[in-house]
Amino acid sequence: MGRTLPVIIGHRGASGYRPEHSRAAYELAFELGADDVEPDVVVTRDGVLVLRHENEISGTTDVAGHPQFASRRTSKTIDGVELTGWFTEDFTWAELQTLRCVERLPGLRPESATFDGLFGILRLADLFALVDEAQDALQRRLGIVAELKHAAYFARLGLPLAELFAAEVRAAGWNTGDGRLMVESFEPTVLRRVREAGVRAATVLLVEAEGAPADLVAALGDGAPSYSSYLDERGLAGLAAEAIDGISVPKQLLLAPRHPSVVEAARASGLRVFTWTLRPENAFLDGAYRAAGSPGEWGDWEAEFAAILASGVDGVFADHPDLAVAARAASVGAGA
Repeated sequence: MGRTLPVIIGHRGASGYRPEHSRAAYELAFELGADDVEPDVVVTRDGVLVLRHENEISGTTDVAGHPQFASRRTSKTIDGVELTGWFTEDFTWAELQTLRCVERLPGLRPESATFDGLFGILRLADLFALVDEAQDALQRRLGIVAELKHAAYFARLGLPLAELFAAEVRAAGWNTGDGRLMVESFEPTVLRRVREAGVRAATVLLVEAEGAPADLVAALGDGAPSYSSYLDERGLAGLAAEAIDGISVPKQLLLAPRHPSVVEAARASGLRVFTWTLRPENAFLDGAYRAAGSPGEWGDWEAEFAAILASGVDGVFADHPDLAVAARAASVGAGA
């Protein structure tokens, strides 16, 4: 029997075609064949979970054009990075409802930018309902891979992301353990707290190519384990022992595989492997697959996607779900 086909996950919806995290992006992702969608989850001042790439929202909303919020522009250090802008934790949900989504990369994706201002911000609760409705309409299993962002930072503000998330999951009727929900984070602490809160979902540790988890750096300083330490035999076994179900790695780790490969090593520890992010534009492709032209032009995405799928991953995150679906179909035809 051949291996199970990799899951196609619409990265922030179909974010290559519509402003990310908008209703239109999520609906289009499923229309284009995505199995799951990935929301980034942050929180408001009044404890509402909302879907934004970061808690700093100047690049993904029209907040800068609202004079009533001009005084909220500020600078903060988030997980060791100084940022200036507007932050979700300084707004109530009622205030965020007055904003509209905009394309984060208008220079690379001008067509998506034509939809600026048409869609409001979604709550996590809204996405649960949207996915249920889409599943009924399309008559196929659809799911969510929720990324919890900056959990340790929010906890210091008295906004416990894991507990808030668990409450939302239960309220939406999604705590059934039916496999439709996964939870991921770059911070292992929040994954443990999600499990302790009783959420019945697979947990996945996101792993950067460099650095260390922000929650552990905050707690341990220079003694924090690096992301790379999770990828050797001992680190992978440790994750499995902690009831982590999988890892999600940047695609460059698969395009330049180690010996044994990351996928093989993780599988030996009983972990699933996902990778991010499949994108067709020259700006995001590995150098070997770029074509002549501007950063926004599409290069040889077919070849790069095929190489990634050939690694044997369990799932891929893609901004253009239809391209990933096509690449998956081609890999089956090629016997990958």
